Amino acid sequence: MWQRIRAVLRHLWLDASDTRRTIDDAMLERLRTRVADSETRHTGEVRIFVEASMPLPFVWRHLRDAEPLNTLVRERATALFSELRVWDTPHNNGVLIYLLLAEHEIELVADRGLNEIVSASEWQAMVQRMGAEFSRGQFEVGLTQAIQEVSTPLIAHFPAGVQANPNALPDTPILG
Repeated sequence: MWQRIRAVLRHLWLDASDTRRTIDDAMLERLRTRVADSETRHTGEVRIFVEASMPLPFVWRHLRDAEPLNTLVRERATALFSELRVWDTPHNNGVLIYLLLAEHEIELVADRGLNEIVSASEWQAMVQRMGAEFSRGQFEVGLTQAIQEVSTPLIAHFPAGVQANPNALPDTPILG
């Protein structure tokens, strides 16, 4: 019970200003450039969403119903995938990289075109490889690694053609 209360307090304490302190304007621009560079090599779309803490309804469910945080983090990432319309790409190959600072958790949510090619265990292996950087507080290194990790199957299965790839979604990470 105390672990759940501590987690709730962490989520109540952190807010958008903590996200902006962690991801400053210079880092935001470097990440935007990395996403844009990645998208020149494939037809997919990569979005990054970083937030300090989950919205109160998620936190409340963790406290009241003892829902595991990792389940709620995945649910939040999936909801953002939909809200940000990452699924709305010509080849159904969009990917959301979701970072939750309060838990140093990352989630990757991919559209069905990519999920038909990349197995759930492969996605989980990617998350585990980059998780070490987040647990050390190396957020830029971890997000850069995340961009590289999701770019690998996109380049392999959805390479950019000779024609320019239209940029269907913004490249700038979103800070919540």
